[in-house]
Amino acid sequence: METTLRGVGVSHGVAIGEVRHMGTAVLEPPAKQIPSDEAPREQGRARQAVEAVAADLLARGNLAGGEAQAVLEAQAMMAQDPELMADVERRIAVGSTAERAVYDAFAAYRALLAGAGEYLAGRVADLDDVRNRIVARLLGVPMPGVPDSDEPYVLIARDLAPADTALLDPTLVLGFVTEEGGPTSHSAILARALGVPAVVALPGAGELAEGILIAVDGSTGEIFVAPSEEKQAELALAAEERKAALAASSGPGATSDGHKVPLLANIGGPADVPAAVEAGAEGVGLFRTEFLFLDDSTKAPSEEKQFEAYRQVLEAFPEGRVVVRVLDAGADKPLDFLTPADEPNPALGVRGLRTLLDHPDVLRTQLTALAKAAAGLPVYLEVMAPMVADRTDAKAFADACREAGLRAKFGAMVEIPSAALRARSILQEVEFLSLGTNDLAQYTFAADRQVGAVSRLQDPWQPALLDLVALSAEAAQAEGKSCGVCGEAASDPLLACVLTGLGVTSLSMGAAAIPYVRATLAKHTLAQCERAAAAARAADTAEDARVAAQAVLSGE
Repeated sequence: METTLRGVGVSHGVAIGEVRHMGTAVLEPPAKQIPSDEAPREQGRARQAVEAVAADLLARGNLAGGEAQAVLEAQAMMAQDPELMADVERRIAVGSTAERAVYDAFAAYRALLAGAGEYLAGRVADLDDVRNRIVARLLGVPMPGVPDSDEPYVLIARDLAPADTALLDPTLVLGFVTEEGGPTSHSAILARALGVPAVVALPGAGELAEGILIAVDGSTGEIFVAPSEEKQAELALAAEERKAALAASSGPGATSDGHKVPLLANIGGPADVPAAVEAGAEGVGLFRTEFLFLDDSTKAPSEEKQFEAYRQVLEAFPEGRVVVRVLDAGADKPLDFLTPADEPNPALGVRGLRTLLDHPDVLRTQLTALAKAAAGLPVYLEVMAPMVADRTDAKAFADACREAGLRAKFGAMVEIPSAALRARSILQEVEFLSLGTNDLAQYTFAADRQVGAVSRLQDPWQPALLDLVALSAEAAQAEGKSCGVCGEAASDPLLACVLTGLGVTSLSMGAAAIPYVRATLAKHTLAQCERAAAAARAADTAEDARVAAQAVLSGE
């Protein structure tokens, strides 16, 4: 009998196929004691397993490229964390086996992070995956991960580690469903990059029977269990209609009455550029530069290395706009040479621009490399700072840009509610704003973006979040400056119309979402978008806001 479940849709498209469950996590190793003379051998086994897992993660990252590579390199750094390794060796020295020592050392570190209020919950999930991989290697059992199958299927998991998501084969994995995660989790972001339909935060997903037929709508978040032939035909038709609309849509982003809304791409490095160009991106709205700093957590990359990476991206968009975010280190992206190791609450501590202002040499090198990379190119370079809290922050960043000889527009990211509330003040120092809706939601609702239990508060349709977007856009309009959105909110075609109606001047998203957003914007006038935005802001819940906007845009 057909039943319908609802999670959070995070990647567009429809997938219909049989359920296959993720390989189970490694079982807890037995707590047996070893003689003291075996400790050196066990310590050697542990070191070898750690290095092998780190190498495997790096190899997977090299294969995946782009944003996935940065995530996997960060996981490899976790595996090689010297404090964790020292704890493992201490436990072996007092009688633990290598596998038990790894299990217990990672458990202790996990508890430490959880005790900090779970602000690093996303990192905790990644930590669990690293532990499981090391223990599996030590036990000589298969790695937990994507099941082997010759036939296409829909993957079901409690959560998906970046190492698994990054190398999913879209010809076999038709789509995936997870019990945990949220719209801005690593898995959701990578799913959108792959173009694989995905639904997250679905309670009870693990109870779906192996081999049962399900249909996954990554746009609505609906899961149809044992769908009838009529329902399958209906979903397939809707998917075909979407494809036809996408194929018919091309050119710059605009509403049906000609109001231009540039559609830009979010990229994690040069490897993401081809997909952005193919999707028709009009430039880059968020160039995350962290990937350059993850190769070696002990020191910053050289100016020359940075120059080469920036130049590759800038050359790909002649006459286009490229918005570069300077290094956003801290919280879930720690770097040994920059970020404090003992902060009680890293997400509310020294991260983003705060880190760079504490290390002006790192910021100066990055800005100088950007200035040299843009020299002689017809590209429109814009550089923005993450985690700007007030006008003082904005001025410090603009001054640093000028001192580095950077000929570009300087901007501020709006990720902290104070920046939205005082946007007009910040705009006295910078030339544009860019809304990072992922972190803005996190800080507005005190809801960690990686914790599935609070995913409803991470929904970008929350009216309070729309209010902050409107405040920022209105301030920019009053100052005659631009205000874009580079958070994941921009990748929702319906919400893109609402953001346009709120006064946002550009939208940046993963390349795979650009055709969907372009096609949807082209169906509606600016006035319709404005009415939809007003209806959404008048609602009290995210779901009511979505329904109200949909009603306006569908003419109901």
